[in-house]
Amino acid sequence: MVTVEPAAPAEADAVADLWVALAADQRRHGSHLRAEASRDAVRASLARHAADGGLTVARSDGELVGFVRFGVERGPLTQDCARGVVRDLYVVPDARDEGVGTRLLDAAEATLRDRGVDAVAVEALARNADAIRFYEQRGYRPHRIEFEREVENDKRPRRDR
Repeated sequence: MVTVEPAAPAEADAVADLWVALAADQRRHGSHLRAEASRDAVRASLARHAADGGLTVARSDGELVGFVRFGVERGPLTQDCARGVVRDLYVVPDARDEGVGTRLLDAAEATLRDRGVDAVAVEALARNADAIRFYEQRGYRPHRIEFEREVENDKRPRRDR
């Protein structure tokens, strides 16, 4: 049986292991993140999110099988709506297609709704068709599109593709 509940700050190390798996997997979709090199910074961020109620985990028989990190968007600019942002959502491969991701997203949305947000934003890499399909099936639609282009510099010549 899978349970979904808020994470404790003390669980940041264990959730960081899942985040490293997420980031490593995202490399095949074009992510520039260096998973292991980012572990310490991510662990600290996960602990802060857990302390603020912005980290939810899924467990199967006591073992972590997924997490979602989220929060209310903050910044110096004034917007016409309050936005929540899902920063990361990950489910281990063996627990996928069992509704775990949906339950994690539902939990994040409920918490963000309780915090007064009007909209929830998520990101997916353009080449991650499974993630895009997952979010679209749950009513998410493209809002902003980010473009990227490699440039030549002194440290790395531009690669022609």
